[in-house]
Amino acid sequence: MRIKIKKTGNYNKSKKYLDLINSASVYDVAINTPISFAPNISQKEKNKIFLKREDLQPVFSFKNRGAYNKISNLNNKQKKAGVVAASAGNHAQGVALACKKLKISCLIVMPITTPEIKVKAVKRHGAKILLHGDNYDAAVIHAKKIGKTKGLSFVHPFDDKYTIAGQGTIGKEILESENNYDAIFVPVGGGGLLAGLSAWVSQNSKKVKIIGVEVEDSACLAEAIKANKRVRLKQVGLFADGVAVEQIGKNNFDVIKECVDEVITVSVDEVCAAVKDIFEDTRILSEPAGALALAGLKVYSKKVQSKKLLAISSGANVNFQRLSFIVERSELGENKEKILSIKVPENPGSFIKLAKMFGSFQISEFNYRKSSSSIAHVLVGIRTNTDASYEALKKRLMKKKYTFDDLTKNEISNDHLRHMVGGRINHSLDPNTKERIFRTEFPERPRALLSFLESFGDKWNISLFHYRNLGSAFGKVLIGIEDGEKNPSKLIKQLGKTEVSFSEETRNKAYKSYLR
Repeated sequence: MRIKIKKTGNYNKSKKYLDLINSASVYDVAINTPISFAPNISQKEKNKIFLKREDLQPVFSFKNRGAYNKISNLNNKQKKAGVVAASAGNHAQGVALACKKLKISCLIVMPITTPEIKVKAVKRHGAKILLHGDNYDAAVIHAKKIGKTKGLSFVHPFDDKYTIAGQGTIGKEILESENNYDAIFVPVGGGGLLAGLSAWVSQNSKKVKIIGVEVEDSACLAEAIKANKRVRLKQVGLFADGVAVEQIGKNNFDVIKECVDEVITVSVDEVCAAVKDIFEDTRILSEPAGALALAGLKVYSKKVQSKKLLAISSGANVNFQRLSFIVERSELGENKEKILSIKVPENPGSFIKLAKMFGSFQISEFNYRKSSSSIAHVLVGIRTNTDASYEALKKRLMKKKYTFDDLTKNEISNDHLRHMVGGRINHSLDPNTKERIFRTEFPERPRALLSFLESFGDKWNISLFHYRNLGSAFGKVLIGIEDGEKNPSKLIKQLGKTEVSFSEETRNKAYKSYLR
């Protein structure tokens, strides 16, 4: 999704940042990072694409800039008392490094979902760590409470003028290197980087477009633009933990409305594809938030050619356990893998005839389990190079009278069916009982499953339970429940007591074909 921003036409809020950025103290701990041409991505996207390599900072993220600038501007009394911060990882490293350099004590409150690599990195800088809350916003509330009780200065990761100015030095470096880019793409969490960079670039180079990029499941800026005011998301996705923020910063939003041209939202699969792209050009493994800007750039580049586009490669603190998930979903994010559910008669030779239909297509998977039915459902994964070749395949299947469904974008197919095809209910239910299927997510934390089962109780029988996690912040769950109640809302009410959000999928095509 792309949302144009109606800029106010003045710089009332952002003009003060020019002096703050110009005088920002960042280079005691940060480097002026290089801008790399990305030949592989450029060839694929038919534009000249560049990466601002903030993944090469000493903490492998741009966050050391704003953190150091904020802390170095504290007065002597504040420095002596110490600081407290909340972070999902990268801001924590920036704060810890700054405090180590300035010999200031610091406490970092981190969500319990923070990747281990980031927790260990913060500890190496000598900071004290407290794990609290499921997300960044819960950690912030607790950190501010501690700061108020103990007299510690709270170092905000994005909604602070000195933090914004520190991040804004990236925009200054870009224009000092070269100022003839057509557009610059910036990842958005709370908006500190976007506000700082856009404040400098928009007032020093009028022709360069500034475009923010968000993940669909944590798009607090897009929602704020639509509402023309800051809004708080009820829930945020945690896969791109570096940008998992419920609400855009106030100072940040004021600047963004004056200086930013557009915001683009992308899917998790598109982020995974961008991680792969950056690796192929730089051999750096970006964290999801680090590749977010490039994912948005790729959406934008579909509508233009021969433009000079730059994305901020903002961080490389990837959790190793997430790599398998990133690899699997990158093919879908690039729109190169398609998943088809195809009906074939349950008789000898059917699979051979079907296989011939695919010709030179590379088969990524072929899932089937025999049933008592006269019709078999085959789940086939194929890799395609163009949409045209895929459309031609579907026309061949229709010509040969095959019945099929495209499950490429089906959540149950991507998260579960590909690994459990053929798991039908193996007993006859009572005539007054039906199986209902629900999809949800469990956070990756101790006792999550036990807490759910205890809250759900034992009145209903669980007929199917499938849990799968490949490194995401949440494990995917598919659950089947035998419901003999006349009132279907009773089960929904019981599930509500578990404090886990469920989506009923009993009518889902994937469930009907393979599990019922």
